[in-house]
Amino acid sequence: MRRVLAGAALGLLVLTLLGGCGRSKEDIVQKARGASTRADLEKALGRPTDIAKLGPLERWTYKADNGEVVFVIVGDTVTLQATGGSGEKKSP
Repeated sequence: MRRVLAGAALGLLVLTLLGGCGRSKEDIVQKARGASTRADLEKALGRPTDIAKLGPLERWTYKADNGEVVFVIVGDTVTLQATGGSGEKKSP
């Protein structure tokens, strides 16, 4: 029983620490600055949250605390980046 409680406490601690390690869209864009190839981008940011493929085009999406950042890759070249909102709709 003690081992189970210790494991649960450790898991909760890890989740709490990782929860505070989020990154913003601005952080992602800054880290990706200068990345011109797929390998450069993955080295700078790690694996994306989502990859969508259509022929030679790939759309790499990185989730951020305040929205998302999307990179369009053609062949092996990063050609475009865009940021999106947080997805929360604000009332008028």
